[in-house]
Amino acid sequence: MTAGSLTMNGNDFLPVILGSDENAYGNARLFHEAYGIKPLVVCKHGLIPTAGSRIIDLVTVKDLDDDGVFVSALGSLLEEKSREYGRIVVVPCSDYYTHLLSKHMDVLGRYISNGVPRFDLLTDLDTKDAFYRLCDRFGMDYPKTLTVSPKERDSVLGRDGLLDRALIFFPFVMKPENSNASEYLNCSFEGKKKVYFLNNAEEYRRVINGMKNAGYNGNLIIQEFIPGGDDAMRVVNTYSGKDGKTLAASLGQPVLEEYSPVTLGNYAAIIPRSDDALCRKIADFLDGIGYTGFANFDMKYDRRTGRYMLFEINCRPGRSSFYVRGAGLNLMKLMTDDAVYGKRPDGTVFTHDTALWTAVPKGVLKKYVKDPVLKNEILSLWCQGRVFRSLFNRGDMGLRRRLRIFRYYLSYYKSFSRYYFDKDGNE
Repeated sequence: MTAGSLTMNGNDFLPVILGSDENAYGNARLFHEAYGIKPLVVCKHGLIPTAGSRIIDLVTVKDLDDDGVFVSALGSLLEEKSREYGRIVVVPCSDYYTHLLSKHMDVLGRYISNGVPRFDLLTDLDTKDAFYRLCDRFGMDYPKTLTVSPKERDSVLGRDGLLDRALIFFPFVMKPENSNASEYLNCSFEGKKKVYFLNNAEEYRRVINGMKNAGYNGNLIIQEFIPGGDDAMRVVNTYSGKDGKTLAASLGQPVLEEYSPVTLGNYAAIIPRSDDALCRKIADFLDGIGYTGFANFDMKYDRRTGRYMLFEINCRPGRSSFYVRGAGLNLMKLMTDDAVYGKRPDGTVFTHDTALWTAVPKGVLKKYVKDPVLKNEILSLWCQGRVFRSLFNRGDMGLRRRLRIFRYYLSYYKSFSRYYFDKDGNE
């Protein structure tokens, strides 16, 4: 059977989604909306976003994030399902599932119709030095950055907080080289966060001492702080076909981020925006490196220079990528049309519709979005009914699930009250 020869029916293909968070549920919902089918959600353990859902089939596998368990369990599952379905598409919703899937495509790839990033490329993109060399090659701007080894942690600071090798001053941003790596995920210390905004040497030493005592021995990434609050951030989600051609890129403006230590830096609300020149630049970068699959770019607009400073690429759909649906595009349908039905747009699709995607209640946005123009836009979009929330799915809101979701959303009031701080006040 060749691509493009299928006619749509219930057994054309099966979506397999790796993960059980809001990202996983949002992508499952996109498949269900487009094709009326129930994706198979495979995860280590179920989380609130997928609990009690009627639009998915949930399979839990103990220790799924273990290398050997992953390839064995997923391989057996894909082999079984391949006898029932014409095609299988697999969507990883976390960095470690993406790495495991890419690493074992020599075994698993025979069952999978869609493309994932090559493992050698994935490794380069996940290593800041190699990633920024690619950025230099393709003219992508990025902040001043320094990679600090464990041996350099105590000696890296110079006079007045200057990091001598990189000309970075306080305040600066610091994070583990890979905050999703098991070594960092499994260590525990007071004040542990995903990302650190550090104002002085005392704060810096407190964090590195906590890491040292907890046994974290990975590299640290230190970057200059780009002035601006949450609304200076930008996110681009993309999809590239197996031939390495970018089929779509969608820009969003985060208007609020999350602030709890575990989720700090995750986007809480996004308004899709239009900037074809920026999206074209991202697409050219991906085409140039031969990228395949989904990608998510995080960047920040530097008002001092008028440039977008690229922080990182995540080689999967972004946790907040459901905002793209509000921009008028279903990324899962685009991928399935390409990988299963052999249909693709004439050129690269750039989105232009405006809406509001939010993971937090309206009251949180009213209180913590500081820019009055943005706040008015948010309230206007809400009044127009142009609001997209990944988990609020009318067709999947049984009583128990409804109660879980409402408690989940209401918990953001307490979280923001406890952890919120003004990032732009760090200037």
